[in-house]
Amino acid sequence: MSRTLVLVRHGQSEWNLKNLFTGWRDVDLTDKGREEAKRAGEKLKAKGLKVDIAFTSVLQRAEKTNRIILDELGQTDVEVIRNLALNERDYGDLSGLNKDDARKKWGEEQVHVWRRSYDVPPPGGESLKDTGARVWPYYLHEMQPHVLRGKTVLVAAHGNSLRALIMALEGLSGDEILKRELETGVPIVYTLNADSTVASKEVL
Repeated sequence: MSRTLVLVRHGQSEWNLKNLFTGWRDVDLTDKGREEAKRAGEKLKAKGLKVDIAFTSVLQRAEKTNRIILDELGQTDVEVIRNLALNERDYGDLSGLNKDDARKKWGEEQVHVWRRSYDVPPPGGESLKDTGARVWPYYLHEMQPHVLRGKTVLVAAHGNSLRALIMALEGLSGDEILKRELETGVPIVYTLNADSTVASKEVL
């Protein structure tokens, strides 16, 4: 019984590089992002991990990261389930804006609140709490059952959808999870106990 859950934030995207708020905008990976995804696959292969099922958002930066990882593992036939429940947090009116321009428009303090508070959404967008409200039920009903049946589940998603998931897995508060930085293309490997609690965690 492996009961393994692998979380990977997508590789660097074109808008990460340009310092833009991305959210639900569907931007591609950079060359560096593709290389990060390839390295993630190599690390998982070196650990001898075999994926049974994969989940990803419907945004291409996560989908492509997932595909590159499975290519590296030699597992291109694995079932991949895409769902917008795993999409990045929706930044609403901030989407597409340069973060420095947003600070000029709304002020440093206000933009900091939108980016780093747990339950204050930007105009027209989602807070991290709102993101969790769609991630948590999806995990419980669609993903966790595979893990508890002893499968190895790969999840390629986004900084904030994964933060919401990690918050639930590790029992963190809103303040604690906001301090957690997730690097692009770095696999986090959890093994779960039979009661769904975390048995071990390893950052590759």
